[in-house]
Amino acid sequence: MNASPIITGLTPRWAVMWLLAGSLFMLGKAAVLFRIKSTGAPWSMWKTLAWFCTWPGMNLRDFERSGQVAKPRSECPRSPVLALTKILLGSFLLWGAARYFSHPLAAGWCGMIGLILLLHFGVFDLLALFWQSRGYRAVPIMKAPITSLSVAEFWGRRWNSAFRDLAHPFLFIPAARSWGNVAALWLSFAISGLAHELVISVPAGAGFGLPTVYFLTQALGISLEKRAFPKDAARRASPVSCWLFTHAFTALPAFILFHPPFVERVMLPFFHSIGALP
Repeated sequence: MNASPIITGLTPRWAVMWLLAGSLFMLGKAAVLFRIKSTGAPWSMWKTLAWFCTWPGMNLRDFERSGQVAKPRSECPRSPVLALTKILLGSFLLWGAARYFSHPLAAGWCGMIGLILLLHFGVFDLLALFWQSRGYRAVPIMKAPITSLSVAEFWGRRWNSAFRDLAHPFLFIPAARSWGNVAALWLSFAISGLAHELVISVPAGAGFGLPTVYFLTQALGISLEKRAFPKDAARRASPVSCWLFTHAFTALPAFILFHPPFVERVMLPFFHSIGALP
């Protein structure tokens, strides 16, 4: 029996989405904290509270160490101006441009892009700057993903490092020890797909299986690029081809991940509720 209609019948679908996403996020935080405490390693209560309540990243050990870390420019926000620019652009797309699209799916996608710019690239960058100014090693979870030259780089370093910092020690490493790196790769993306099913397909009550297909496609992309571009030298020799290959796998199939039922049943009502759409 599909429990999704029962769940969404009690509250708006978009509220179910945020509740499920928030629950998964907090479970991830709790798992990281439990893992660190179980090792007996020293930890600071106040730094842990700051990480748990105000920072979207999952790497507690990195966050709580004092002092700056030398990072590539793409991994550190340069100034509040850039972060504020992303917030303003995201707000414009969400509360301005989206309402001028006549097709509901186009309006929904414009709003979603605006929301991601506003939160993940803007607000979270400001949070990183805030904590960096106080001596914490807070690296933004988004690190210029559009510059990725491989699917592995996109998911491993540049897009939502919070999920990578959670999946790598809890999923990939144990699976790699038992079944090897290839199996661990596919398993990690399969579990990621199931997690997104919970946040995307369950609130929508439709589109089941599509987020999982999207993430299995990412595992396929990583496997194929190892054959097409086996070494870093090959990527440097043909950066345009690598860039096109990367985003053909990560960006073009995004409509499978955020499928039409999710946009129409979850995101559009949410945008109406916050006044982004009339």
